[in-house]
Amino acid sequence: MNTWRNASLAVTAAAVLALTTACGQEKGTETPNGQAVGAVNPAQPGSGGYGSDYGAGSGTAAQAAAKPAGQLAVWDSKELGKVVTDSAGFTLYRFDKDTASPPKSNCEGECAKTWPVVAAGGASAAPGVDPSLIGEVTRSDGTKQLTIGGWAMYRYAKDAKPGDAKGQGVGGTWFASAPDGKKAAGGAGGGSDSGEGGYGDGGEEAGGEQADLAGLSVRKDPKLGEIIVDKNGMTVYRFMKDSAWPMKTACTGDCLKKWPVVAPVNKNNTEGILKKGFVTFDRPDGIKQQTIDCWPIYTFAGDAKPGDTNGQGVGGTWYAVSPEGKPVGAPK
Repeated sequence: MNTWRNASLAVTAAAVLALTTACGQEKGTETPNGQAVGAVNPAQPGSGGYGSDYGAGSGTAAQAAAKPAGQLAVWDSKELGKVVTDSAGFTLYRFDKDTASPPKSNCEGECAKTWPVVAAGGASAAPGVDPSLIGEVTRSDGTKQLTIGGWAMYRYAKDAKPGDAKGQGVGGTWFASAPDGKKAAGGAGGGSDSGEGGYGDGGEEAGGEQADLAGLSVRKDPKLGEIIVDKNGMTVYRFMKDSAWPMKTACTGDCLKKWPVVAPVNKNNTEGILKKGFVTFDRPDGIKQQTIDCWPIYTFAGDAKPGDTNGQGVGGTWYAVSPEGKPVGAPK
């Protein structure tokens, strides 16, 4: 028994050492935000908003606190178009990793603390919206969650007041919901309910053809040379104020509205990029972010379509990323 236990501990220690070495950290204490890479950092809900009512406790306790939406309403956002809200005016969101046919929620545990589920009971369709779009899905813990057009509905813990939409574009997978359950017109995919999420015109190439890309791949830009793009062909960026050793982020709060994080990508779902230091960063805000060479990577909300590089050089701190994970065009 002791022999088996010692062998198991040795394997675990070797795995941790390999991951630590991959991120250039020679000391075990120099881990992202004081935790080992891959460890879960609990979300830090914002005070005064849904974060003060949701997310207390873990798993089932957080889900048990789910509140119904009541009478749904629609507000016209200058940036997002028509957005559905609950009876209190808080924005409702949908998650690209969920499915609508059949309805399924894939936001559990820590995710459900940051994105409190909307309880299914007592919801009424917004005026002028087909009531048949309102439904429910049974979550893994047996609770019922509101669906609109088949998509599970959530709130965002950091929305502090009615009209906030701080969750828009977070992780490249969370978007305000339109009244029919599709993405709000100003969000990624132009309202597409494909669940693939992106920016601008829904993942089409500049020439108008649908992109069929790996989770992360390389594109030849006429000005910048070879740069990394996400599955929708959108340019990927690095922030010069971040750190890889130890892994830290300087882009938080409102910064994430303009620079959504790149959600974790399977290493096997990449083409032509550096695999060293290709690890998931568990941010202090509870969001999981992909890294290349241990550097956190982002997209830019100001890029309207694949091929855009509007984020290049912004503030002298944001740069497209080379296949080796280097910031393209950054001052030496």
